[in-house]
Amino acid sequence: MDFQGSDTLTGPSSEDALPDTAQAAVKVVIVGGFGVGKTTMVGSVSEIRPLTTEETMTQAGIGVDDNYGSETKTATTVAMDFGRISITEQLVLYLFGTPGQERFWFLWNGLFEGALGAVVLVDTRRLEVSFDVIGRLEERGVPFVVAVNHFPDAPSYPLEELRGALDLPAQVPVINCDARHRASSRDVLMTLMRFLHSLSATPA
Repeated sequence: MDFQGSDTLTGPSSEDALPDTAQAAVKVVIVGGFGVGKTTMVGSVSEIRPLTTEETMTQAGIGVDDNYGSETKTATTVAMDFGRISITEQLVLYLFGTPGQERFWFLWNGLFEGALGAVVLVDTRRLEVSFDVIGRLEERGVPFVVAVNHFPDAPSYPLEELRGALDLPAQVPVINCDARHRASSRDVLMTLMRFLHSLSATPA
């Protein structure tokens, strides 16, 4: 069996190094049901090469994983995705994308530890899968924003109508996004940062 010897290993590239100006690092989780675009969002916005744990989907998942609306998807996250983005010269976000299938949700507890906030990605073709996701965040007291990811064949609804369907409090931001595009994904993260700042500025 071939393996890579220790003498061939290299350290992180200069582009992966944390900026010298960084003063604060924040952990953010990207959550949602199967196939809503979590891996895509982490990959589109990360300034370093993202770490993914995608594995090829097999027939073993038939009848176990709900892939409605994602029938052409051939790989799935089985542990987490990881990326990094500098919001300012001083503030860095570490992004952790969670696995979407319910059989891997036991991993979420560890990923939620130490998270300052979360992004809930939503697919309007399968709103019902978001209920348990949002419930878990609320149970753990993790602040979150909801980002409605764009899919070409997905129905479009007014954001306030979606807020009602998801039974969200008025203060939770709900925004549209396209996880394939860096600018759109960054806007989602900036919305989360502004929301977290507003919570910290609100008297207890």
